[in-house]
Amino acid sequence: MTSTRIDTSVAHAARRYNYWLGGKDHFQADRDSGDAIAEAFPSIRVAALANRAFMGRAVELLSRLGVRQFLDIGAGIPAPGNTHELAQAIAPETSVVYVDNDPLVMAHLRALTTCPGPGCSACVEADVRAYRELLAHPQLHETLDLTRPVGLLLVAVLHFVSEDDDPYEIVGGLVQGLASGSYLVLSHGTMDFAPPQNLAMPQASFWPRSRDEVARFVKGLDVLEPGIVSVADWRAEDEPGPRPSPTETGIYGVVARRP
Repeated sequence: MTSTRIDTSVAHAARRYNYWLGGKDHFQADRDSGDAIAEAFPSIRVAALANRAFMGRAVELLSRLGVRQFLDIGAGIPAPGNTHELAQAIAPETSVVYVDNDPLVMAHLRALTTCPGPGCSACVEADVRAYRELLAHPQLHETLDLTRPVGLLLVAVLHFVSEDDDPYEIVGGLVQGLASGSYLVLSHGTMDFAPPQNLAMPQASFWPRSRDEVARFVKGLDVLEPGIVSVADWRAEDEPGPRPSPTETGIYGVVARRP
């Protein structure tokens, strides 16, 4: 599921996320969509920043646990604190494969390509829904050794996957395609903490899930402490306070290890 055409008239999640993070790589449709969501969820920019910080803490933790390979699906437009920057600051030999399905995002990600050699960063244009094709992609196998542990990042991705596309099969298939000792880093939008007025709003192209539904993604895996919590609270003890509340973030975060 790839494309070589950039449709600037249709909002894209990665470009909208870039807009919320204060980036410059977005179009009017992305800004209009981002502003419309911000009207309903005024703390969306706070949530985006908290989600990004969660990813950074998770990558740092896995790097310190010895993970030297990362598969970042739905990577989005590069911004300070990219996966390879965080991981290679701890272990320069770490290899990273970035995956996204937007041509504009891919153009930016290709600028990060440093393969071949140690500390390789590569990118693959693919859709998470086509996970079988992704796991068989030659560029992925040139960069990562799937017989060794991998840090799989699905950060703010799965709430764009509908039930019809079976997100649980996708995650299960990806995890089963990785070696024992691999880790899943997952964040997911939720309405568990949303005020009543937001619960009645249509969620077009966005499928928030409850804590119990998020827990299904890590069933059978060893969940790291503190479990499934707001991204702002996941191992954030050293973060400057005050931290955003679960209502302000509306995103669960969890990290789990494949036995």
